[in-house]
Amino acid sequence: MSQKKEVTGNNGRLFTVKQLACCAMAIALGTVLSLVKIFEFPWGGSITLLSMFVIALPGYFYGLRVGMITGLAHGVLQLIIDPYVIFPIQVVVDYFLAFGALGLSGLFANAKNGLIKGYITGVIGRYVFVVISGWIFFGEYAWEGWAALPYSLVYNGIYVFAEAIMTIIIIMLPPVKNAINRVKAMVL
Repeated sequence: MSQKKEVTGNNGRLFTVKQLACCAMAIALGTVLSLVKIFEFPWGGSITLLSMFVIALPGYFYGLRVGMITGLAHGVLQLIIDPYVIFPIQVVVDYFLAFGALGLSGLFANAKNGLIKGYITGVIGRYVFVVISGWIFFGEYAWEGWAALPYSLVYNGIYVFAEAIMTIIIIMLPPVKNAINRVKAMVL
């Protein structure tokens, strides 16, 4: 019989204490990094220092369910710390769904090159939701001559993919890649 401590969620599934601690640290670090803004856009969105990556890591470590819950929790914290609210449903799309989508990284938890594949998948998931939000709720801010959807695709694509490209370059560096593999071995 194992002495591993576990916490039971409402759905009866188990989270280990180690998983909860790792996810809490990812949320804390992701929140701090989200405040390190390399560039901030006037109507929301910013290029941060690896914050999306840190939130995607628990999905890569533990799978889809843990990744999505971590992303959702981070979204709630982002709403509390740095809210940009226009409509109640916009909160759901921009904070809960968009940040929760970073947990899609868990789809590649056990795949070859799963870190990169998972991160890109999580970023694309987030991008889909911020584009929907921009199209529906922020279309009035579209540049002159631009329709709401193309504006949202470009505006949100600039900051989401700029951070993603910067992050991918960093995590492909051999010392960083090795460090992430050591962390994964430690948290599993």
